[in-house]
Amino acid sequence: MMQLRMQFEHFDHVRQLSDFKSLETISNLCQWLVKTRKSEIYPLVYRVVTLILTLPVSTVTTERSFSAMNIIKNKLHNKIEDEFLSNCLLIYIEKEIAETFDVDSIISDFCDMKERRVSFY
Repeated sequence: MMQLRMQFEHFDHVRQLSDFKSLETISNLCQWLVKTRKSEIYPLVYRVVTLILTLPVSTVTTERSFSAMNIIKNKLHNKIEDEFLSNCLLIYIEKEIAETFDVDSIISDFCDMKERRVSFY
């Protein structure tokens, strides 16, 4: 924390630069830090900026996961085990990818997994 505080205090002079004043977004700031190699001089400041950029993505992913879990668990009356729930959530969350799967190939792969008492075909 002390190192971060010191870097922010020293970074204060950077804020006076005309290049810095023209930055409009956090993304621009992040790119500018790399381009000017200030990310090497102030690595902790750079890390804070990159973490701030990832927050919206992290939040959206978490919210989407909980929303999907509520939909799946309600439909199955909360009687499913964790592994099955995890598999259902993965398919629901990544439904755009799952829609590209060929059902026949999934059935074929399932049949090849182990020998069964009853055949599928």
